[in-house]
Amino acid sequence: MRKKVSAGQDIHPENAGEPAAAGSILSGGAGTDEPVSDAVTAEVAEARTRVAELEAELSAQKEQLDKLRDELLRRAADFENFRKVKEREAMAAGTRALENTIRELLPFVDDIKRVLSNAPRILEITAEAKPYVEGVELLKRNFDNWLAGKGVTEIRSIGMKLDVEYHEAISMIEMPDIEPETIVEEYQTGYLLGQRVIRHARVIVAR
Repeated sequence: MRKKVSAGQDIHPENAGEPAAAGSILSGGAGTDEPVSDAVTAEVAEARTRVAELEAELSAQKEQLDKLRDELLRRAADFENFRKVKEREAMAAGTRALENTIRELLPFVDDIKRVLSNAPRILEITAEAKPYVEGVELLKRNFDNWLAGKGVTEIRSIGMKLDVEYHEAISMIEMPDIEPETIVEEYQTGYLLGQRVIRHARVIVAR
């Protein structure tokens, strides 16, 4: 059995409730959108907060790492300076010890030179004396080689102009044919250790 409705449309009785049901479904769906949106927003906010916390932690760790690196570089520089200072001190101590040793040996070298320079020529050709003279000459060569091996050299004197940095004038003599302050005789040989004077040459100069 059909019922007439306005505008001449027929409606089946079994379908009469469908629009209301559809309306109720649409109405119910619209009601669940708001909780879902709030949950997503909350998760995004939480993620952003976590990212901000991680960035802050990373920045703090980077700052701490920079401080540790600067401290390490500073300590490395301090240690390098300390090592260089100790090396210089050790070298200076070694040089002073060597200078003292050489100064103590120089009088023996002077004595050997005097023996050779004052020995009569007759002793050099006498069969009995020749081995002794040769022994003294060998001793002098050994001393000279040892001094040279340590970087010791003699200061040039005779014929040079007097230089108070290297020479000590102990006497002056009249020599009209020679330019004044020219060294004419060496009384005691002077020595250098490298570029450092360890004993001035004692000389006689022309007036």
